[in-house]
Amino acid sequence: MSMFKWDVVHGGSTPPPGEVVGPHQRLSWPRTIGLGAQHVVAMFGATFVFPIIMGLDANLAILFSGICTILFLLVVKNAVPSYLGTSASFVAGVVAIRAQGGDSADVTGAIMVAGIVLLLVGVLVHFAGAGMIQKVFPPVVTGAVVMLIGFNLAPVVAQVYWPQDQWIALITATFVVIAAVMLPGFWARIAIFLGLVFGYALSWVFDGIFGQITSFSPVAQDVTTHDRLDMSGVSGADWIGLPNSTLADGVSAVHAPSFSLTFILLVLPGVIALIAENTGHVKAVAEMTGNDLDPYVGRALAADGAATALASAFGGSPTTTYAENIGVMAATRVYSTAAYYVAAVVAILLGLCPKFGAVINATPGGVLGGITIILYGMIGLIGAKIWVDNRVDFGNPVNLVGIAAGLIAGIGGVTLTIGDDFSLSGIALGTILVLVYFHIVKGRAKEMEPDHNATGASERP
Repeated sequence: MSMFKWDVVHGGSTPPPGEVVGPHQRLSWPRTIGLGAQHVVAMFGATFVFPIIMGLDANLAILFSGICTILFLLVVKNAVPSYLGTSASFVAGVVAIRAQGGDSADVTGAIMVAGIVLLLVGVLVHFAGAGMIQKVFPPVVTGAVVMLIGFNLAPVVAQVYWPQDQWIALITATFVVIAAVMLPGFWARIAIFLGLVFGYALSWVFDGIFGQITSFSPVAQDVTTHDRLDMSGVSGADWIGLPNSTLADGVSAVHAPSFSLTFILLVLPGVIALIAENTGHVKAVAEMTGNDLDPYVGRALAADGAATALASAFGGSPTTTYAENIGVMAATRVYSTAAYYVAAVVAILLGLCPKFGAVINATPGGVLGGITIILYGMIGLIGAKIWVDNRVDFGNPVNLVGIAAGLIAGIGGVTLTIGDDFSLSGIALGTILVLVYFHIVKGRAKEMEPDHNATGASERP
């Protein structure tokens, strides 16, 4: 059967409550296009916020998210429905690269190598089996690395975004918190996108009522007086064309990567997070559809690695499977990959509209402050969720001591200097300590296990 043939189910109409539309099935094309549009909206907010945060071109990120989604679907033979949006797992590493004087070419070069590493991991998993992931990266390690990635970003909010407009940031963050919890169904799932729209509108209103604001500008690296919402670049942008802007550091949006071992080590921990995200995505889809997708875990990892490497080769952002789109599938119970092809095509068309990109790049700093204070915290807490979901027992010193050391070293910015020209710090050092310390002592896990019957503690995983 052709990979691009989907069986039409339920006469193409909306399925009855509880009925599932599988990856190789679809509804009528009008309904499929509507579902594809929902997936675009769901991924949209985070997919263009993270490139802006990393100093890369958001329009290029949207373009490659569409291209990379198609690549992913082809590699997994349409068995795993997924949208590849911009990954947050590399944000902290990128911040560290720029703090050490690296430019956008250094950023994309480091991310490209990470993508190739993930590709190789995927190939290895495909032939060795998905069980090897659990052995090398058990939940206690994966959760710690994800937590490192998220909480390392707290200073970025405090020092870069929040000072640009604290009141817009506070009101936007408050709106997102309320929207994510209080709005019904699908609207709650796109709270980040709604927060961006709200923040834009609020910034425009504040400019009209209160006039310009004097605050820190990360571009000028100085305190300046400016409008909160500056749309001056929108009018001169073309409606149709390839992304052609110049980034804040002077590098062209579309550029060739450059490579530095020091910078590569700063982003490699993000690979562990991508392994966790992709594996979790495949398992979630398998549970929702009732299909055995373990044979596709390696393919999913390799596809995401190839996609990240491809996007970075042209100056684009790293990619990952998106939980936001899992939410749409869970709500609709439609897992048709046909809808994801529609979403990918829409994203490609948006990426080929420079005027759209100019609107994205005009996102006020205060709005980013309100969004990132939530997003960064959520990334960190996903690490804690991995621990909770897998019932990691911190009553066992094997799980506690080494992980604690790695977390403090990574979040606290501890530096290990090796020679005159090389050092490890932040996420890179924290990840190495977490991995090494855990695997050194894991052999005594059973012996060090607490007596739960005596202590009344919860059951060990």
